[in-house]
Amino acid sequence: MVGYVTWIMMEKQSTKLGKTSTVVPHLVLVLVLIASACLGKETLPAVKDGDIIFHTSRSAQSVAVQRATGSPYSHMGLIVHRDGVPFVFEAIATVRPTPLEQWIARGTDGHFVVKRLRDADSVLTSSALVRLREEAQKFAGRPYDLTFEWADDRIYCSELVWKAYDRALGIQIGALQKIREFNLTDPAVRAKMQERYGNNIPLDEPVISPAAMFQSPLLVTVAEE
Repeated sequence: MVGYVTWIMMEKQSTKLGKTSTVVPHLVLVLVLIASACLGKETLPAVKDGDIIFHTSRSAQSVAVQRATGSPYSHMGLIVHRDGVPFVFEAIATVRPTPLEQWIARGTDGHFVVKRLRDADSVLTSSALVRLREEAQKFAGRPYDLTFEWADDRIYCSELVWKAYDRALGIQIGALQKIREFNLTDPAVRAKMQERYGNNIPLDEPVISPAAMFQSPLLVTVAEE
């Protein structure tokens, strides 16, 4: 919109000056569009590899996850850069990288929180980040785990990040819980559990939730919007 208004203004000014060429206004339009794109990129948070980002998903299971865990943050992922561009490595339909800007836009109201290891400057060395990316990459392409099992054949969002940090660096972000420890009495939670498990709910299955990782004292908030 800004580019279009600027173009119109330049056209009018060009007419007043008796110029018939549209080269100048077209050039200005291009420059304005480029500047707008650059400004858009600058609004992204200043993230680093290894950062962990959280938001409120708009998925079909989000409400149940929120109520079961008592937290608004129902989805999360790991920040990685590719050729200088930030991506979120996440478990959705499959484990894959998603451009950061797209990932943020997918959440409720564009809200997000970025957290970082409290001692990241000393722990996340270049070699440590290589190991972290390699461990996360091992899960690439695996399907999303709708039943939140602790096996590796299928993966859910917080499990992906937790296992990558644990296996690469021996860092366990957030405490594991058993399914029975969550709020299973909420109607939305009960309905989703019935849908996924029927009458055979594995109450003792270990689970790592986005809420547990969000609340970990090992992390500090570095960005929020």
